[in-house]
Amino acid sequence: MTSPTTSTPAAVAVVGAGTMGHGLALQFARHGAGVTLVDHRESNLDDARTGVDDALDFLAAEGLLEADPDAVRSRIDYTLDTAAAVADAELVVETVSEDLAVKEQVFEQLAAAAPEDAILATNTSSIPITDVAAAVPDAAARVVGCHWWNPPYLLPTVEVVRGTATSDDTVDRTAAFVEAVNREPIRVERDVPGFVWNRIQFAVLRECTHLVSEGVASLPDVERAVRDGYALRTAVVGPFETADLAGLDLFRSIAANLYPHLSDADEPGPLFEERLAAGRGGVADGAGFHEYGASEAAVVRRRNERVAAIRRALDGD
Repeated sequence: MTSPTTSTPAAVAVVGAGTMGHGLALQFARHGAGVTLVDHRESNLDDARTGVDDALDFLAAEGLLEADPDAVRSRIDYTLDTAAAVADAELVVETVSEDLAVKEQVFEQLAAAAPEDAILATNTSSIPITDVAAAVPDAAARVVGCHWWNPPYLLPTVEVVRGTATSDDTVDRTAAFVEAVNREPIRVERDVPGFVWNRIQFAVLRECTHLVSEGVASLPDVERAVRDGYALRTAVVGPFETADLAGLDLFRSIAANLYPHLSDADEPGPLFEERLAAGRGGVADGAGFHEYGASEAAVVRRRNERVAAIRRALDGD
C-alpha cells in the first residue's frame, strides 16, 4: 500500500479536455507535475492548448503565476490515446460529461490501463461516487471524488469525496496530492448527492428563485443581496463563524422563526423554464437571467479578474 505523500504526483492524467480539463492540467503542471491531457477529439485538444495559453497569460497579467509559462507548457502532453495517457499515472482525474453511462465506460478503460495503485478520481459535481465505482468493482477502493471548482487555477478548495468502497489510503493520498498543488482538500465523508458545495449553492439558488417568483424582490436586487452582501462577508467568515459572532441564542431564535417559511420546492420552477423556452440559456446564448452584450470569453474573463482580485486581497491580509 502506498503511503500518503505531500509531494506533487510525478505523472497525472486528465481525461476530458474541456474547460475543467485544461484548467486541471494547468494547475498540476504549474506545480511541477507531468500531465497528459486526453480527449476523443483532436479539436478539443486544440481548444485546450488555447485555453492553457489564455489561462497562463491571465495568471501572469494578474501577478499570480509563480512558474515560468514555457516550463508549465512543456509539462503538458496532449493525446487521443487514453490507454497510453494513463499507463504510468499516479493520479487519473476524469472530467468528461455529467452522464453516468459515459463515466462508466471511461472508468472501465481507466481500470484496465492504469497502474494497479493509481488513484482513479472523478471530477463529477453531482453523480454519486459509489455509482461510478460500481462500473469497476475490482478497482472500487481506488475510485474517489475529486471535485474542483471552476476555474481550478483560481479557486482554492477541492472536495475529496469518499464512495462506499473508497479506501482510507485513496482518500489520504488524494488529499495529499491536492495539497501538493496548493489547494485545500475538503473531505466529504458521506457520498450524498451534490456533496457539500453544490448542496449549499443550490439551496441558496432555490431560495433566490423563490423570492423572485413570489415578488418579494426583483431579480437584480436579489442578485445584489447575495453578491454584494452575503457573499462578500462569507469570503472572510463562514456560516458557523457568522453565528458565533452574532450569538448562538440569536441565530437559534431566528432559525426557529424563519425555517418554516423557506422554500422547499423540489423543481427548478418557472424562472428557468420561461427563459429556456425563449432561447435564453445563459452567457453562450447572449442572455439567461441577465442580458450579455459581451462575448462569453469576455464575461468569463471579467469574472476571473474579480475572483483574482479577491484572492489577492485575502492573500495579502
